[in-house]
Amino acid sequence: MSKQSRIESLHRRHSTLDAKIHDEGHRPMPDQRVLMSLKLQKLRVKEEMDRLRTTL
Repeated sequence: MSKQSRIESLHRRHSTLDAKIHDEGHRPMPDQRVLMSLKLQKLRVKEEMDRLRTTL
């Protein structure tokens, strides 16, 4: 997998996580552990995208 295709894959994952965070946050009683886990995953994906972009 090329770096560019990996970045695109990570971007899709980042968007999916963002949607899950939005959905969980708008539930009547959002689970804070789930939200924290999703946000941490999203941050890790963003950091990996940034790292790959700097090495292009």
